[in-house]
Amino acid sequence: MRVNGISYRTVWLEGGVVKLIDQRLLPHRFEILECPSYRETAQAISAMAVRGAGAIGVTAGYAMAQAALEASDGQFASVIEHAAQTIRKTRPTAHDLFYAVEQVHRAIVASTNPQAAREAAVKRAIALSDENANAGERIGQVGISLLRPGMRVLTHCNAGWLAFSDWGSALAPIYAAHRNGTDLSVYLTETRPRSQGAKLTAWELAQEGVPHTLIADTAAGFLFQRGQIDCVIVGADRIAANGDVANKIGTYPLALLAKHHGVPFYVAAPRSTFDLSTVSGQSIPIEERSDAEVLSVTGLSEHGLVEQVSVAPTGCPARNPAFDITPAAFVTSFITEDSLIEPTAESIKRFVEPRSRAAFSA
Repeated sequence: MRVNGISYRTVWLEGGVVKLIDQRLLPHRFEILECPSYRETAQAISAMAVRGAGAIGVTAGYAMAQAALEASDGQFASVIEHAAQTIRKTRPTAHDLFYAVEQVHRAIVASTNPQAAREAAVKRAIALSDENANAGERIGQVGISLLRPGMRVLTHCNAGWLAFSDWGSALAPIYAAHRNGTDLSVYLTETRPRSQGAKLTAWELAQEGVPHTLIADTAAGFLFQRGQIDCVIVGADRIAANGDVANKIGTYPLALLAKHHGVPFYVAAPRSTFDLSTVSGQSIPIEERSDAEVLSVTGLSEHGLVEQVSVAPTGCPARNPAFDITPAAFVTSFITEDSLIEPTAESIKRFVEPRSRAAFSA
């Protein structure tokens, strides 16, 4: 990704320390958060310093590697198991997190001794980061075929650089098309309650120089009615075996609007986001976060300070589901690192199973 013309990844491992772009501070401050231990890395996931299914997964993989590096020979197995449990509890919805923990855990237990396990854990965690970045870049190349000059693309939440190790999912085709000289523009929803669209996606698109316009979440219907949306591309936190999609709250209404207005609705995601063990969207655990996120907003004050202010009466009750489920019937196609695939159980199974067997036997 480009930040003031300098290339970064969202998260990386350096000398046993996990370093990541602190997304809580964007767009007003750009800082690198350093996490010296797996517990601090797990806390960074819980506290949403890192967000986006792919980036969460990569960070979880690095946290497992840190646990292996920290564990003494005498307590190696118990530390690894405790770390795996701790990391799995940080965010319940994104499948990439569980995939990464499992992948590094398998590399650890397949090793003959603690030192070999440490080396295997670091190697596998780094490989997962590279795989995630490469998948994002390939998603961009697959999705570029869907974009024509002059298109107006709607996206929701953040599924770009910051949501992956690099490139992203939903924004990857947009970045690829823009770098290829295709003239297009992006409408992005603010994505309440944490405003990932306004704070993260808008910042990313500005860094890349992609023309974009921020809208309130509730303004999307107006644009659909006026014929000002040509396609929708979103990411995903988990995709069930039948093609149902868990993504940021507010995705389902956009899918309904797109279906009603005959606008293609694409979901961009790598293989690691598909979960064959989850039969349908009704089985996907939906994280409910603090009501404080709904009852307040955070932004830059006129005095240059990042402040939080209340937007509801004191004592007002609130609910804050972080994700919703879009049925497979509303998805036009999945944009994956290999190809466009149909939102059917058969297509998903053919796509996921061969690589899954290879990954788990490695």
